Amino acid sequence: MSNVEKEAGPQGDDSPVSPTPPDAKKRREYKDFGHDEQKPTHANVDMSLIELKAEDLYDKEKVDLETIVVEDVFKLLQCDENGLTTDEANRRLEIFGPNKLEQEEQNAFLQFLSFMWNPLSWVMEGAALVAIALSNGGGLPPDWQDFVGIVLLLFINSTIGFYEERNAGNAVKALMDSLAPKAKVKRNGQWQEIESANLVPGDMISFKIGDIVPADCRLTEAINVSIDQAALTGESLPQSKKEGDQCFSGSTCKQGEAEGVVISTGANTFFGRAASLVGQDDDTTGHLQKILAQIGSFCLVSIGIFVVSEILVLYAGFRYSYRDGLNNILVLLIGGIPIAMPTVLSVTLAVGAQQLAKHKAIVTRITAIEELAGVTILCSDKTGTLTTNKLTIDKETIRTYGPFSADDVILLAAYASRTENQDAIDASVVSALGDASRARAGIKLLDFKPFNPVDKRTEITYREESSGKIKRVTKGMTGIIIELCTRNKTEELENTLEADVEEFASRGLRALAVAYEEVEGDDPEAEGNGFELIGLLAIFDPPREDTKQTIDDALALGVKVKMVTGDQLAIAKETGRRLGLGDHMYPAKVLKDGPAPGGKHMTLDEMILDADGFAGVFPEHKYEIVKRLQGLGHLCAMTGDGANDAPALSRANVGIAVEGATDAARGAADIVLTEPGLSTIVHAIRGSRIIFQRMRNYSIYACAVTIRIVVCFAILAFAFRFNFPPFMVLIIALLNDGTIMTLSVDRVLPSMTPDSWDLAEIFSYAIAYGLYLTASTVALVAIILKTSFFHDKFGVTSPTSSNDYELHMIVYLQVAIISQALIFVTRSHGFFFMERPSLALMGAFCIAQLVSSIIAAYANWGFTQIHSISGGWIGIVWVWNILWFIPLDWIKFAMKATIIKKMRERHSRAVAAAAAGTGLQITRTQSRAASIHESMYSNRVSFIRRAARKVGFGTKITVKPEELQRFSSIQAQRTGATLARNPSRTPA
Repeated sequence: MSNVEKEAGPQGDDSPVSPTPPDAKKRREYKDFGHDEQKPTHANVDMSLIELKAEDLYDKEKVDLETIVVEDVFKLLQCDENGLTTDEANRRLEIFGPNKLEQEEQNAFLQFLSFMWNPLSWVMEGAALVAIALSNGGGLPPDWQDFVGIVLLLFINSTIGFYEERNAGNAVKALMDSLAPKAKVKRNGQWQEIESANLVPGDMISFKIGDIVPADCRLTEAINVSIDQAALTGESLPQSKKEGDQCFSGSTCKQGEAEGVVISTGANTFFGRAASLVGQDDDTTGHLQKILAQIGSFCLVSIGIFVVSEILVLYAGFRYSYRDGLNNILVLLIGGIPIAMPTVLSVTLAVGAQQLAKHKAIVTRITAIEELAGVTILCSDKTGTLTTNKLTIDKETIRTYGPFSADDVILLAAYASRTENQDAIDASVVSALGDASRARAGIKLLDFKPFNPVDKRTEITYREESSGKIKRVTKGMTGIIIELCTRNKTEELENTLEADVEEFASRGLRALAVAYEEVEGDDPEAEGNGFELIGLLAIFDPPREDTKQTIDDALALGVKVKMVTGDQLAIAKETGRRLGLGDHMYPAKVLKDGPAPGGKHMTLDEMILDADGFAGVFPEHKYEIVKRLQGLGHLCAMTGDGANDAPALSRANVGIAVEGATDAARGAADIVLTEPGLSTIVHAIRGSRIIFQRMRNYSIYACAVTIRIVVCFAILAFAFRFNFPPFMVLIIALLNDGTIMTLSVDRVLPSMTPDSWDLAEIFSYAIAYGLYLTASTVALVAIILKTSFFHDKFGVTSPTSSNDYELHMIVYLQVAIISQALIFVTRSHGFFFMERPSLALMGAFCIAQLVSSIIAAYANWGFTQIHSISGGWIGIVWVWNILWFIPLDWIKFAMKATIIKKMRERHSRAVAAAAAGTGLQITRTQSRAASIHESMYSNRVSFIRRAARKVGFGTKITVKPEELQRFSSIQAQRTGATLARNPSRTPA
């Protein structure tokens, strides 16, 4: 390019267009992105009366909070530019507290005990008390064996759950570094470096390029300062700051140096508004806890019915002794409660979290995996999530004016850019060359003027090595550049430029104008022959490479994607078009104003469901969108990377922080991605659905076993006065738990649609399986006691009494074998042998059956009323169970074809009727408000959620610049009021 001589355009004086008198010519305004500036004013109050009432802080007749000057801030904070003394700083530290977030430490022992605090555990604990305290009857000692066995079972389950949850909680604590650890502060008139935790309102602080702003402050001195507030405003471009402007903790200084006065610290900083939103869900419970509560209720009601029945029948009807009746009740309590259910589900989720970590997804709240499987809507932030958060030149839309090509314009713009210590725009221009060395190749730099907030442009003067000529290039805001141009500047050119800039703005593209001139002679400071506009560059934040494919994959999995961004509507629509997401988006104000009258949407909820996204949103808007979608019955996931996303990330069923997210976003999120882009989410969704299938399979199994134990042993007691020993039910429970733990790594297939807990379906299967297995046991006992079939056919000795110790052992073996074998039926959708289980599950099942058979063959435990049986009986029980096991698949198919089919049809009709009545499709879950009963199950994950929330109170929040200034003034007022209530100690 440097070897090609370009012919200069005609001079402005020779233009055929007659010049327009300056007073008659219309001044053009080039539409671009920006915010209106407001001039500072003084507070219209007596500054000696600092204590203002809260309602006065917003009274603009007294204080115009949006424009209050820094001098008034100094008066309010009772300080000056020399900083505070050490004594005064220590006094204020006592008043305002440290500039850090208080962390609630969880007592490990109490956390362990909390695992025994839910209705399922209460029943087992009650059974233990019955065994040790209420069994002193009939001249018999307390039932120590059952007591020790129950306590051991409780401790094993609690230990496993505590270990998994503690590990997860420790991982979350590692994210606690939320604020800048060091700060440069002026104390006693001297600059020094201190821990940022010791900063107080009124401190003078200093920061420079690369530093993190340690506290909320108002600038008293600013030298070419540019602050990265991407996580505050959702905008990609760093913001220029001048004296009097506000900076907030956690933002990064990208350029220049600054001094400022601290106006707020710690939990009182501006992100406190986000922190209050993040913490609003303290009284809610997760989705899995709801399911646990309902399954627990099903089991408790089932047990309660038959316990009451046994009390009435055995004591009132059969006149049982106190101890015999109590043993029968213990059998129902111990065998019917799925005590391992919370632990099995926790281990399944924990193992799933380890598997997701292989796909670079760190799970900080393990129950979020279950909720991710059912997610129907994914709300995604734009900046840094769908896009790269890295400004780029859009080469397809470059506009050229005059003799230069698009490539020439990029090269000349790169000349006028810094190659070191670049700001975001210079970096985007230089990177557009492909080879950054070209930005200085073939030229000798003579003079360079960097960007500053006043001139709003950069300029380079250089000597072209090939021709020896001195040339000058400038780039910057369109309005500034066109005013500089004098050569080849026509009315037609200005009309074209104005139209191009407006087109860029309508598409959300930022315009960057480039102009060029030549300098006669060898003096680089001499006037040139006049700038000529040569091109207009479009700058935008491009989508990530994998984002479009990820959105397509999510849609294929039945997950609707909505963009929710703090950026402007035009930018959001352009990004949506490039991603194939759609441009059916609305500004955030519709969330307050509602749909327009006469529009196609009758309600705001209908509009939110139909929209492809929303733009210009604040944290409260994101939070409200997620909340409304949940209220409509959807499980909602939210992705984001900035602190402005933290409230919605916390509110969402699944909050996902993408790679490079701020600590606040990671703290509020349930899943943290460590690889760029959203592709990991697709892996996480598929993985979560695999885990969901494992949990569903176990839930059907656990409920079926409850029905099987409770109904079976109640019927045996009623029909045959059969008194099964409680200790053997404990053995069955222990062996079952050991085998079922391996479900966490079982081989299952994920569904292609969002999963949901259809508990009516689960309970229906459980009742069918449980009653069938009950029939298998009752039939065996009836044949043994009422006939001589087994003695006649196989020559074995048949027990004659209903409470023969050998009969107890036969029933134990039959129940233990076929109950565990049921898992192979519940885990498969077709015939059990068509879906191969994992080696771990198969191995654990075989070991458990071997142990059960050995116990049956050799155990002579008099204390628990059992006696070993012959090999013939063991073989009979195995064959009996195999014959009864085979029809289980046919029961499953029959249920699908009848009861389950009718239930699904009825559900579909209900959904259709609701949609017809409201225009909305209502599916999935309820809102997240917890009932007292459900909250009893929340302890297993509440610690992780509490720990995660603590991280979120640490950095930034999004609002418009004028709102930031407004809030900073309020902070200064409130801090001043606090100081006024705590005046300095006057010397005696």
